[in-house]
Amino acid sequence: MVHKLSRRQFVSAAPVVLGSAAGLGACSRTPDAEDYESVAAGTWQAGVSAGIGGAALTHELVRCATLAPSSHNTQCWRFSADGVGIALTPDPLRRCPAVDPDDHHVFVTLGCAAENLILAAQAHGLHAQPDFDDTLGAMHLALTPTAAQDTALFRAIHSRQCTRGDYDSRPLSNEELNLLERAGTLSGVRVLLLTAPTEMERVLDHVVQGNTAQLADPAFMREIKSWIRFNATDAVRTRDGLFSACTGNPTIPTWVGDLAFSWFFNAKSENDKIARQVRNSAGIAVFVGAAADKAHWVQVGRAYERFALQATSLGIRNAFLNQPVEVAAVRSPFAASLGLTGQRPALVVRFGRGPALPRSLRRSVEAVMV
Repeated sequence: MVHKLSRRQFVSAAPVVLGSAAGLGACSRTPDAEDYESVAAGTWQAGVSAGIGGAALTHELVRCATLAPSSHNTQCWRFSADGVGIALTPDPLRRCPAVDPDDHHVFVTLGCAAENLILAAQAHGLHAQPDFDDTLGAMHLALTPTAAQDTALFRAIHSRQCTRGDYDSRPLSNEELNLLERAGTLSGVRVLLLTAPTEMERVLDHVVQGNTAQLADPAFMREIKSWIRFNATDAVRTRDGLFSACTGNPTIPTWVGDLAFSWFFNAKSENDKIARQVRNSAGIAVFVGAAADKAHWVQVGRAYERFALQATSLGIRNAFLNQPVEVAAVRSPFAASLGLTGQRPALVVRFGRGPALPRSLRRSVEAVMV
């Protein structure tokens, strides 16, 4: 899922295309910038937490679910209400076969969205009972009345983000690490928290191997490029994908971004950035499912989302480094380096404290309901 979002940037050499950094800065001041901020603010605003029902409540629960992360911000989910609950299914038109050929990230994404919906339902006085149908590849959440509970994890839904920037290198306290581990542990899922420099360097080696392989793959490069939104106009138009400003890059015209990506996006610059960001992180979390099947991938997504929401409530940032679990040739050696021989690590996430970046957008509830 999300995965690898931390490195999906075009490189800082883009100013060469425009002739000067000043020219790039001028282009970044597009007239749609304020519109993007307004759309983002509306996307992430906290909703009404009580006093709604029927279609309005369904709308709000689905809206909260869509604030979950997804690979490349593809938002590869569809929702439907059936009178007794809400179903989540993959959107096959939003698959990423180059990076995710077996739909691992798709089902992790469904789990993330389901966890948001479960927490939102609880805040509105509903118990959401999850049931995954492996044959249909669908998650159904049956809704029944219960006592409303407005939790810290629910409140964090509206401020959570995958923060794909630099962190401040400060270690977390044992109490914080324990809270993160507890949040990221779910039935069928465990999380390994790696904070020793030697452990993090070992993970970094495999991230670099995976990243190098991906950037040498033309299919991967075409796919990631198709999801990059180089300016606010494109980001607002599609309300999906990876907006440049969300990775700390300037916004530029699409044609310039196309040239910058083709000419300058390379393994050396990306690997250098990855190394810097791993080394200024407080730690790395690796999520492992008890089995490598869709049901457990959904559970991994739920566990990761709880981890991310707990981190958000503590003022801790996180971002994906999923290259070692995405590249098959790297995955097994990576698992062995963690003592997970015979198991499939599902997600790799760096975490630490740092500044927020602009928020990504989401498609409307109407666009994802069927």
